[in-house]
Amino acid sequence: MGMPLPPKGTQAAILTQAEYTETRTFFDMQCGNASILLDFYSPVTPNDLVGQSMPFSYLVVSATGADSVVVYTDIDETWTGQFGQGQANFTTSNGLSMYTLTVKNAVTYATAGDQALWGTVVLASGNSNNTAVQSGNGVLSRIRNSFASNGTLAGANGNFLAGDIVALAQPITSTANATFIIGYDRTSAVNYMGKPQTPYYRSVYNDTLSAVQAFMTNYTSESGAAQVLQSSLTDDANDVAGTNYSTVIKLSLRQAYGACDVTIPQDTLDTDSAMVFVKDISGTGDAQVMDVLYPMFPVFYVLDPKWIGLTLEPLLQYLQSGAYNSSFFVHDLGLYPNAIGPSSSSPQMPVEESGNALILAYAYASLTGDTAWATKYTPLLQKYAADYLQKSGLNQVAQLSADVPSGPLANQTNLAIKAAVALNAFGKMTNMTSYSTAGLSFANQLYNGGLGTDANKSYFTFQYSGGANATNFSTTWVQSYNLYPDALFNLSTFPQAAFDMQSDYYPTLFPEVANTYGVPVYSSVHWARTDWAYFVGSYASNDTRTLFVDEVWSFLNMSTALDQVPFSDRYNVSGPGRGEYFTYKARPVVGGHFALLAEQYGPDSVSE
Repeated sequence: MGMPLPPKGTQAAILTQAEYTETRTFFDMQCGNASILLDFYSPVTPNDLVGQSMPFSYLVVSATGADSVVVYTDIDETWTGQFGQGQANFTTSNGLSMYTLTVKNAVTYATAGDQALWGTVVLASGNSNNTAVQSGNGVLSRIRNSFASNGTLAGANGNFLAGDIVALAQPITSTANATFIIGYDRTSAVNYMGKPQTPYYRSVYNDTLSAVQAFMTNYTSESGAAQVLQSSLTDDANDVAGTNYSTVIKLSLRQAYGACDVTIPQDTLDTDSAMVFVKDISGTGDAQVMDVLYPMFPVFYVLDPKWIGLTLEPLLQYLQSGAYNSSFFVHDLGLYPNAIGPSSSSPQMPVEESGNALILAYAYASLTGDTAWATKYTPLLQKYAADYLQKSGLNQVAQLSADVPSGPLANQTNLAIKAAVALNAFGKMTNMTSYSTAGLSFANQLYNGGLGTDANKSYFTFQYSGGANATNFSTTWVQSYNLYPDALFNLSTFPQAAFDMQSDYYPTLFPEVANTYGVPVYSSVHWARTDWAYFVGSYASNDTRTLFVDEVWSFLNMSTALDQVPFSDRYNVSGPGRGEYFTYKARPVVGGHFALLAEQYGPDSVSE
């Protein structure tokens, strides 16, 4: 697979079937008389922080229909992100053969785009059923042609030049598979306020080799756990909203967790100081972006709510340091992997991020019962979020929201909804009733008072008049996705009539402005977001929910763009590029696709 210039005389395999699950991708191939199955497996184990922090994946190759097959795989220095600076090392230990590729004089925390440039690339395999792993490195054409001719590799040597490859090969039979490991390890994974964070697994395994050995040993147990996880998620998703929904879930899990680094301080290896750092891949590229953590939290809710606290911890400790001077919650911690504080160019989203902070804090504290954590951080949350929202959550100055392309706008209804829900949640978490009172007052004005609705109370408008903003917004509308946490946590900030209003209104948009790919996020744009579609679908009627489930599936199933890029959460529903992704790809916000599962089954509800 993936060989643009195969050796002369090579017969190409025929792909007969491809399949994916939440953690695996399978390719069935016919190679002469042999049927070959390639199983690419990336474990997702939120309850096992050691396992989840290991940055490796498996490739398992099995064969039927032939007495003996020799499986070959290689990589080159493009995996390091740099050309001409690579160096290779080969190690054998307890039946494991491992190549590592590193960069000479690599600069710690250096990146190019979304690729790290300072780590260690790993390609490894283990002896199986008395069949030894073969190794070889050198000039690409020579290594590949030699293997194609005689099915063997000459062995590792100490030379590695620009353009060279490292290769492993292993014989397999109908009863003996070949298991390869591929990964990219960073001892110093994240620069957090000037101090290195290292992968959580270093609390148990002190180097890459021992971690890879453990990863190889754990394959059978990991694979069994994956089967349980996959079956549970698929069955639950089918039960909630059918096969279209379970298809989306299958493609979302790995992408959500793939953006996460589970870390501990490198100097102490203290597991009580664990943090999860999240990168906004293909977005700002920043760490701990609050309007990324908020839409992705449903996947943590479903699989392990402790992760909500682990992702908030870096932000709260940063605020605790006194390095931040604004009166509202911080937007991010800087360009990944340097989580040292927001840069001067970080966007300002005062209501968005303050509301996100309070909602996520409530989610973590209420789901885990960690009252000590809530008590510890209540003063910070009050200072940098609750007080700001109480004062400015309803009468908003022009500002950005999570839907950045709209630009800075005043009095956005969806932001006011978020402020209302967040204040009520904070009041309930802390027993400070004045905040809940404020949130309920906001909600009353927005819905009962008609501030955020059209005159007939048919829908929430995109904006509302107030202060210097005297425009009539009665013909605008918005997907009110910020109602979702109010429904999920039964906060009762808004009356049921507000949810029913939106649920009844959404279907009228489908024949009016939608096509195969669904409804825009709000009335003046041509694009939709997959995470928000599931947020609003989760509190809607079954029929309305199905419309949103099917719109995301249609985009996923029909968009040719997704043949070239990972799952995009934003796409055009009309106009030029209809059905094509819009800027974003591979973002962890696809964790929001689990919103329906969270609403239906509750926290920590999936078997692992």
